[in-house]
Amino acid sequence: MQKREIVVITGASAGVGRAAVREFAKRGADIGLIARGTDGLEAAAREVEEQGGRALILPVDVADAGQVQRAADEVEQKLGPIDIWVNDAMASVFSPIKEMTAEEFKRVTEVTYLGYVYGTLAALKYMLPRDRGTIVHVGSALAYRSIPLQAAYCASKHAILGFFASLRTELIHDGSNVKTTMVQMPALNTPQFGWVKSRLPRKAQPVPPIYQPEVAARLIYHAAHHAERREWYASWSVVKAIFGNKLVPSYADHYLAKNGYDSQQYDGGEDPDRPNNLYHPLPGDHGAHGSFDCRAKNWSAEAFAERHAGALGAVLLGVGIVGAAFALKRCAACR
Repeated sequence: MQKREIVVITGASAGVGRAAVREFAKRGADIGLIARGTDGLEAAAREVEEQGGRALILPVDVADAGQVQRAADEVEQKLGPIDIWVNDAMASVFSPIKEMTAEEFKRVTEVTYLGYVYGTLAALKYMLPRDRGTIVHVGSALAYRSIPLQAAYCASKHAILGFFASLRTELIHDGSNVKTTMVQMPALNTPQFGWVKSRLPRKAQPVPPIYQPEVAARLIYHAAHHAERREWYASWSVVKAIFGNKLVPSYADHYLAKNGYDSQQYDGGEDPDRPNNLYHPLPGDHGAHGSFDCRAKNWSAEAFAERHAGALGAVLLGVGIVGAAFALKRCAACR
């Protein structure tokens, strides 16, 4: 009988983390579920059990290193040796920098960046002595190209990329069989846009094009089982943002200064007094999807190519990079 994989997913109660829970569960994994909101964790656990797996609910704030380590210890004791650890938990504030507080920057950084560090340290404690295991970092195009109104989140994603690169380099140097990879995500239809703290005059939205969280989850699962590859790009919009920024970063600054405010807002005024989850989870099961189902894509050609054919993925990526170069240089020339 084939051994069931033991997987830990942070941010497991909602959004991309919840979609990843479903993806791993339907493929036969037992899962340690880390998040703050117990309502969402309990619902996620039921979904794992409906697929025949074991679920371990771990109400943890990933900004607390001790809580994260104790969660890893509990998974090892109750589910078994951890095969895959997925770092996904995040927090954000939609706000101009000039209106942010130092405490808000600290909180977003502790959750979105240090939460990945603490998760990685907890996983390495067990993976390194066994000389096996995989750590997946859920990243973003924003790890390469920051946008206005999300400075704390963008900076945290940049920090994750730097941490990941150091980690991967050290594992290679040591000849370790522990692997790590990073999956760079596009705009996704998750609940975060209705619960993050926001000072925007209108309601927050992901910058189109928008993809469903299942697009992310499928690529996370694939990356976890093909972690010899350094990075994965979940959509053409990710490729365009990353390589376009490498080619003409100053043009991107000016373009986003002009367009990056309106593209993150929609549908009338925001309620400045609505609850947010920056410091405390909101009650209820929020699921994987946000409010943008009618506008979100269920499929990504880029992610399909990367998952199904290395050669095809390489060709499409190469074509995409060349296309981005010509398009952005043409735009820059027209300025």
